[in-house]
Amino acid sequence: MLGRWRAASAVSAGSGWWAACVCGRRLLFSMAKSKFEYVREFEADDTCLPNCWIVVRLDGRNFHRFSEQHEFKKPNDDRALQLMTRCAQTVMQELEDIAIAYGQSDEYSFVFKKKSRWFKRRASKFITHVVSQFASSYVFYWKDYFKDQQLLYPPGFDGRIVLYPSNQNLKDYLSWRQADCHINNLYNTVFWMLVQRSGLTPVQAQDRLQGTLAGDKNEILFSEFNINYNNEPLMYRKGTVLIWQKINEVVTKKIKLPEEAEEKEVEVTRTKTKVVPLHCDIIGDQFWEEYPEILAEDS
Repeated sequence: MLGRWRAASAVSAGSGWWAACVCGRRLLFSMAKSKFEYVREFEADDTCLPNCWIVVRLDGRNFHRFSEQHEFKKPNDDRALQLMTRCAQTVMQELEDIAIAYGQSDEYSFVFKKKSRWFKRRASKFITHVVSQFASSYVFYWKDYFKDQQLLYPPGFDGRIVLYPSNQNLKDYLSWRQADCHINNLYNTVFWMLVQRSGLTPVQAQDRLQGTLAGDKNEILFSEFNINYNNEPLMYRKGTVLIWQKINEVVTKKIKLPEEAEEKEVEVTRTKTKVVPLHCDIIGDQFWEEYPEILAEDS
């Protein structure tokens, strides 16, 4: 009642719309403290531990069916991989606390800085923001990569969050994902060569590869299809790493010099920080020695 009286008094006194809005807001705040407010106690505390790397990994939901219905090229479709990277770049540009991202096939991992205070470090906020931004970007940019292929239905993605307390833990995680990329791509490359060029059925190709080691698969590719796996594109074998880099851009700008009457076009170099894709090894030490700022706590 007191809030209502203040709001009415402010309006009647001619104090203007601003005062009325302020008083109205006070009224809403007082009304929010109702008998139903106890339901907030059911919300679980999902604050991530401090001083830990926060990794959000998303995966395409049922992308095997999605890739078949949208006629993805096998074993790798450049359009699909580049679209995934474009979406990941959009996520990093929106959430600048991401230090590095790594992607392969239909998955991407986003690493938030140890000292990030985004969303008050609430796990649910990290997951929902990353997944929703990525999924909406996938639909938005689809036509840029699949010009002649209509999007038949909305894609789905799921996400999970894992905390890694040490730099070595984080490096081992990213190494695990890149090793997984190599294992899966080598298998898929041989599998689809057997199906597409040898005429085997998928079941026959699977039986042929059962129990084979990496050396056996490399031998099949080389002896039967004249393919040196080491010459396959790095994007297929290593996946995609996204990092922040300072890039010099040359732009044309119109300026008017004091001694001249007309404007003149001049080239100006500007330095911008952008999300840059790399296709390289991140399991060895060379990458981390070349980009030490990724793990720097004050980066």
